[in-house]
Amino acid sequence: MTRLGLTAVVALASFVSLTGAPAPKFSYYLTGNAGNVAATTEAGLGLMGGGTDVDALFTWMSARAGGGDFVVIRASGADGYNQYVYDLGYFDSVETLVLPTRAASSEAFVLQTIRNADALFVAGGDQSDYVNNWKGTPVEAAIHELAARGVPIGGTSAGTAILGEFLYSAQRKSVTSAVALADPFSRDITLDRDFLVLPHMAGLITDQHLIERDRLGRTLTFMARLVIDGWTTDPRAIAIDRETAVLVNASGRATVVANASHATPFAYFLRGGTPQVVSAKTPLTYTGIDVKRAAPGSTFDLTGWRGTGLTSYTLNVNAGTVLSTQPGGAIY
Repeated sequence: MTRLGLTAVVALASFVSLTGAPAPKFSYYLTGNAGNVAATTEAGLGLMGGGTDVDALFTWMSARAGGGDFVVIRASGADGYNQYVYDLGYFDSVETLVLPTRAASSEAFVLQTIRNADALFVAGGDQSDYVNNWKGTPVEAAIHELAARGVPIGGTSAGTAILGEFLYSAQRKSVTSAVALADPFSRDITLDRDFLVLPHMAGLITDQHLIERDRLGRTLTFMARLVIDGWTTDPRAIAIDRETAVLVNASGRATVVANASHATPFAYFLRGGTPQVVSAKTPLTYTGIDVKRAAPGSTFDLTGWRGTGLTSYTLNVNAGTVLSTQPGGAIY
């Protein structure tokens, strides 16, 4: 493949600024072929829990991209994914768009680059930036065009947060489980909806860095709020630890993969329960949440909500304390 050096791309952006023209509203980085190619793609969703990236997610997306163009979108950072992804998979190119403002989400070059993607990946960062800068913009519409065309879409950490129908938008500081369980209406619990509408993600909220940051309590609080706020009567969540990914194919069948060195490579599929006390400044009581814990190699059918290789148990929240039916009372 012909490679276009990243230095040339950065230099072009600098030249535009030095000539007195308006500074670019976005940054663009390219590794590989600058031209667009026609590729046959296969739909899928890759949800990664953050931390060190899982190689298997990118090779899985590569198999679905048909040798086409892999596009990364983010609100901060630079080209950190380009060479890594290009070396892992068979792609014509890897391109990164850094879109730090709402204005960038209407730029013709940005929109054409996204629409030409044969795989799209949303990097980590701060999901409030994605909600504030991309929701309700042409970027959102372009992502929906890719989903309709059967292009694989993935994300990690904040990128995974925005892939569900419902999302924790993190408009204030990141809420902890302790704060959420003590006050389900804490100001730090900022929930959102009507952003991305992706296959098999209806009725779902996601959470990431689960065990690493002890976030299960806040995930349960989010689920209770979805019911109390009238958004759903069947709350469901996919909560994933770091260095772990859930790969969902076109029919809704998911497989869990993870880095071999990671000690807690689990994804959790949570559903249902009865929120009993969900009030401001009052500890949460929420009982009967069904948990399916999936290790690498486990499968899970999002349409039938069942799978193979799973550990099943029930969680109950009593006055802000999470209790488990697992032996020893372990909640994870």
